Amino acid sequence: MFINEKRKPHLDPLTEVVGSVPVSNLSLLTDFYQLSMAYAYWKAGLDARKAVFHLFFRRPPFKGGFTIACGLESVINFIENFHIDDSDVEFLSTLKSSAGNPYFDIKFLKMLSQMKLTVSLDAVPEGTCVFPYEPLLRIEGPLMQCQLLESPLLNLINFPTLIATKAARICLAAQGDPVSEFGLRRAQGVDGALSASRSAYIGGCSSTSNVLAGKIFNIPLQGTITHSWVMAFDGEEEAFEAYAKIMPDSCVFLVDTYDTIAGIKTAIRVGKQMQKSGKKLMAVRLDSGDLAQLSIESRKLLDDAGFEDVKIIASNELDETVISELKRQGAKISMWGVGTNLVTGKEQGALDGVYKLSALQDAEGKWRYTLKLSEQLAKVSNPGLHQIRRYFSAGVNLADVIYDLETGIKNECVAVDPFDPTKVMKLDDTLEHRDLLVTVFSEGKKVYDSPPLEEIRKKTQSELASFPVGVKRFLNPHTYSVGMEQSLYEIKTQLIKKIRKASVK
Repeated sequence: MFINEKRKPHLDPLTEVVGSVPVSNLSLLTDFYQLSMAYAYWKAGLDARKAVFHLFFRRPPFKGGFTIACGLESVINFIENFHIDDSDVEFLSTLKSSAGNPYFDIKFLKMLSQMKLTVSLDAVPEGTCVFPYEPLLRIEGPLMQCQLLESPLLNLINFPTLIATKAARICLAAQGDPVSEFGLRRAQGVDGALSASRSAYIGGCSSTSNVLAGKIFNIPLQGTITHSWVMAFDGEEEAFEAYAKIMPDSCVFLVDTYDTIAGIKTAIRVGKQMQKSGKKLMAVRLDSGDLAQLSIESRKLLDDAGFEDVKIIASNELDETVISELKRQGAKISMWGVGTNLVTGKEQGALDGVYKLSALQDAEGKWRYTLKLSEQLAKVSNPGLHQIRRYFSAGVNLADVIYDLETGIKNECVAVDPFDPTKVMKLDDTLEHRDLLVTVFSEGKKVYDSPPLEEIRKKTQSELASFPVGVKRFLNPHTYSVGMEQSLYEIKTQLIKKIRKASVK
């Protein structure tokens, strides 16, 4: 492993490259209908009306019991750098309606080019464990500005949160063994690879094979030789000897090019030669076959030869389920290299994050609470200005409560299960608690200092340690209690009745 010198990140890839195209301004990274609505708000005179939106998800990914919040740093960078420049205006002015007329009024485009974001943003810090319907972000500000942020904020939060959660699950399965992210070659494009490397590190991975991610984010790098190195020589032993001579201080042999057990024996012979020159073999890597049985046999051969400290690294289509099963079978693997299944999320293509309007000020400046109704109860959104309060005792988290900032929360909190109002939690005021959303931007001004990446990674581990083990199970996990504060639940119920009554007239 190559540990990077501690330093500030080199650059923010989200402002420098997307795919193969250099980009200096990502402000048009949005869906076209967001611009269409912004234009319509402007024409209707609603653009400056104050609004509140929340970004949340409805189901934890991978049928799990927890989710790791991630992506806030990119959100901060996007908001700080948001501006519609001359090239954006030039492009937007070329768009035509179906009748052949300019799609946008030039006065609107000029207004956009002069606009500075004045939104306030409260967010759950990266590395925090979160649950369905809890807001990861609360955005408050002019309606038009909040609307323009919908698609980019979802893009910047959904994928990193998915991958950080996957990494956390894999690291839990590894039970303390180091996990290295090896997914660059299978990731979805350049930004997919970079975002995945950062998110995987936050989720608990100890290193990455992605050199650019190491440079940008100061993540430790890990890598071994590939089969082509071995195949480039007349024999495996010659290949190992050559590599040991060139890289004597970081020597890891990939032993399964031809025959794994034979490869282990060859690695032992070359390792003994290295010892004579004062060097040591660091590890061997298994990349195919029955990893449980091969690792057990390899460990015995290594130990019998006096190489008890040589580690066994495993790769090959690993995920949390495979690693858990290998652990159960007694595999003698001490480090895991996980690629495709980690950086793509594999069995789940995306987090189902959504962005919903929950309050809008009227002409007099009074809040009018809003919600989206649906035939599906799970898709009915929550009204209000939300905060999350987490209750805990003796270092163990007990329950979360979503409450409204306008109505507040009583010392002795009563919370209702939004899907079963007969389930009520009474949380004693003697319990310890903390609110999860912190202020990041206040009316366009950043007031939050982002912690170093290593600190975020440690936060993830601390967060996971504070939840009961059942929440972290992979199969049929325990459902952590999240309720709505009673007065907010009653506001929601009354608003639903009011909307339904009005809709039948």
